Amino acid sequence: MDEDRLTALEMLAAEQEKIIEELSAEVTRQWREMEELRRKLDRLTERFLALEEQTAPDVPVTKPPHW
Repeated sequence: MDEDRLTALEMLAAEQEKIIEELSAEVTRQWREMEELRRKLDRLTERFLALEEQTAPDVPVTKPPHW
């Protein structure tokens, strides 16, 4: 009886260890993907700002009407 309980606990511990390793690998994969997406977003933001700057009309420097 005790041997059966010990075997069941060992099997449970082995299953949990496998699941923890799988979850850890998935978290690592997702972290890398998020970092890649963050870098892409940064590059796109820089490109957008550069294009916006190129297309923005020049604002003339004039005196306010009350001067």
